[in-house]
Amino acid sequence: MRTIAVMTSGGDAPGMNPAIRAVVRAATAHGIEVYGIRQAFSGLLAGDFERMTNRDVSGIIGRGGTILQTARNAEFRTLQGQKRGLRRLNEHGIEGLVVIGGDGSLRGAHSLHELGFPVVGVPGSIDNDIYGTDMSIGVDTALNTIIDALDKLRDTASSHERCFLIEVMGRNCGYLATISGILGGAEFVMIPERPFTLQEVAEALENAYMRGKNHAIGVIAEGATPRIHEVAAFLEGHETGFEVRMTVLGHVVRGGDPSAFDRLLATRLGVHAVECLLGGETGVMVGLQGRDIGTVSLADATDKDKNVSTEYIQMADMLAR
Repeated sequence: MRTIAVMTSGGDAPGMNPAIRAVVRAATAHGIEVYGIRQAFSGLLAGDFERMTNRDVSGIIGRGGTILQTARNAEFRTLQGQKRGLRRLNEHGIEGLVVIGGDGSLRGAHSLHELGFPVVGVPGSIDNDIYGTDMSIGVDTALNTIIDALDKLRDTASSHERCFLIEVMGRNCGYLATISGILGGAEFVMIPERPFTLQEVAEALENAYMRGKNHAIGVIAEGATPRIHEVAAFLEGHETGFEVRMTVLGHVVRGGDPSAFDRLLATRLGVHAVECLLGGETGVMVGLQGRDIGTVSLADATDKDKNVSTEYIQMADMLAR
C-alpha cells in the first residue's frame, strides 16, 4: 500500500485533529503518502483531495474541531453515490481509507468496504454510543465541558435557592447526561433509555427541598422524554420549594481543545488504523477495549446498539438521594 486517505465525517468531536495527525504521521513513517479529503463524503464525491505531510498536521494536536471539516451527504447513502465515491478514490490512486466519525460515518465506511475497498473506521462521537469501543473520541472533553458548566450553574442555584434544568446532547443515548449527573451531583437525570413522568421529577425536587438542600440540579439529555421545556412548564405550576431555570448547553459541548485523554485516545486509534490497513485488516473499526486498542467489524459497529450501562443508571439514582 503506497497511498491512503483520511476524512472526518458527521458531527465534529474534540480529538478529531489529533486522530488526523496520528494517521498522517504514522503513514508517513511507513513511507506512505496521505491525502486528506475535505468535507467528508461530500468532498469525496467532489474529488476534494489534498496531499498532507507532517508539516500540515504540525500544531493541531491541541485544537478542537477538524481541519478537514465535516459534512453530511444524502447522495452517498445511495448505491450510485457510493460507486461514484469509489471511482473518485481510484482516480486519485488511493489504496486505503481511514474514516473518523460516528454511526452514520461508519455506515458510509462500511458501504465502501462492501464494494471491495479497504477501509478502517475510527469512532468519533461525543455521545459514546458506538458499539465496539469503551470510549469514542471527544467523550471525555465533552464531559469536562458539561461538568465545568454544571459547577458554575450550581453557584447561582445555591445563591438563589433555584433548580437548574440543564440540557446536554444525547438524542438517542444518555451517556453524557448520566455520567455528568453522577460527577456533578445532580438531583435527577433524564435520559432516552428511561422515560420519567413529570410527577416523578416534581417529587424528586420536593424531596431535595425537604432534606434541606438550598439548590437542585437536573441533567436532561436532549432526547429524553418528556422534553426540558415540558419539565420546566410543569414545575412552574407546582410548588416544589425551588424556582426553576433552564440552560441548554447545545453545541458548546462539541467544542473546545481536546483533553489529555482524548488526545491520547485519538492518537492510539489513528496509529492503529494505519497499522490495520498495512496489515490487510480492513472492514473494521478500531476501538478502546479495556486498556488495549482492538478491532470490531464495521458491520457489528453499525448494526449493534450501545446503551448506557445499567450500573451507571443505578449509581446516578443512588447518589441523588
